[in-house]
Amino acid sequence: MGNKSPKFIPVFLLFIALLIGSCNENNKGNRKLSGADSLRMAREELTRKIGKDETNPTLFNLRAKVYLLEHEFDNAIKDINKAISLDQKKPVYYITLSDIYLLMGKPGNCGEALQKALNIDPDNKEALLKEAKLNLVIKDYPQTFEYTKRLLQSDKATPEGYLIRGVALLETGDTARAVQDFQTVLNQYQQNFEALMELGELYSIKKDKIAIDYLKSALNIRPKSKEALYMLGMFYQENNQPDKAIQTYLVLEKADSTFRNAPYNIGYIYLVMVKDFSKAIQFFSDAIRIDPAYAEAWYNRGLAYEHSNNLEKAYNDYQKTLQVKTNYTKAIEGLNRLDKAGFRK
Repeated sequence: MGNKSPKFIPVFLLFIALLIGSCNENNKGNRKLSGADSLRMAREELTRKIGKDETNPTLFNLRAKVYLLEHEFDNAIKDINKAISLDQKKPVYYITLSDIYLLMGKPGNCGEALQKALNIDPDNKEALLKEAKLNLVIKDYPQTFEYTKRLLQSDKATPEGYLIRGVALLETGDTARAVQDFQTVLNQYQQNFEALMELGELYSIKKDKIAIDYLKSALNIRPKSKEALYMLGMFYQENNQPDKAIQTYLVLEKADSTFRNAPYNIGYIYLVMVKDFSKAIQFFSDAIRIDPAYAEAWYNRGLAYEHSNNLEKAYNDYQKTLQVKTNYTKAIEGLNRLDKAGFRK
């Protein structure tokens, strides 16, 4: 029968995203930044304050953070280096420097800056957390475990530490301990989206219905999450609940009208599970409209046409499949079936 619905494998290495947040040093210059205008206003205000006090490292650190949010990396580097030259004893300045290097795509420099922060304060929670994240991203698992160990020894009530270690354990094949860490994350903070998704995926693989609870909890946090909706739809689909799968994919289609797999999977369910070929054709056509180079959608629409005894359209779709993807075996087999059935174009 037709191709399987494609898996959506979410990548939960969200750790490369920086937690730049607002700075609380002396509660000076602290404001919520949102949008280009707010950033510009914050930068101008900080520049005004720096003009009045050019020896205040906190102001340069704050402006470096604003420049970083604006992706003005050169200016951010200048400002944070100025802050460090004024006060070399504060770990927070080296942490800002690490953030800048990370967004510049320089993980080596990022690590060096974090080490300088830890040389000043070996138990600095933010530096330990970012070192753990960095080493997870570059897949240095021994160092990831070392920094999460130090972090959790310093403060056991750190959900992100267990999350990072859980992902590292999962990637190194220790699923049982990874599950324990993800559960610990939720015990400390029930609204952790990443832990819910990890557990949802792991239990989906086992076809355990508890996966539904985890994924629905994730959707309560992010109702339009493409990853959560797709994974929930796939769970229903692979566990013989086509109606619930279709409804979930329809929600996903509304959440992201450009996501080709949502209509494709609905088409697949109608083709293979429900045997409603006209609806299958409709949804495969939707997938093709989103991505005209979607070979699997062309082929399966052709298969739906073939089952509907519309052999000419089936022939055309099989031919189109081969134009999109040369030597697509199933399309060649489809054309051979039509030939044996006596169809001639």
